[in-house]
Amino acid sequence: MTLVRFHKADGTLDKEVEAKAGQRLLDVAWAASQPLEGACEGVMACSTCHVIVEAEDFAKLPPASDEEEDLLDIAAHVTRTSRLACQIMLTKELESLSVRMPPGSRNWMGR
Repeated sequence: MTLVRFHKADGTLDKEVEAKAGQRLLDVAWAASQPLEGACEGVMACSTCHVIVEAEDFAKLPPASDEEEDLLDIAAHVTRTSRLACQIMLTKELESLSVRMPPGSRNWMGR
């Protein structure tokens, strides 16, 4: 199990949930009623599931693909530890993960 901590845009803790290895962070966020749109439903065609990963946890994740990096280029409020929640798969090795919601998002899909 991975302990996932969701923080609001201001950094305050919003919710902690336990998630199983193999789950996508986007699905965990949706189940926890987090404000991630995921307009493309996780097929990596938008950037509305952008999250900011705590630096310590960011280093534990595999690197983003070129396609994910391209989508992050059009996301709002991107930082050096930004990722798309649809591309973060929880693993047995990842004991905890802390992410912060950005203060806003852009939906380039026109929905």
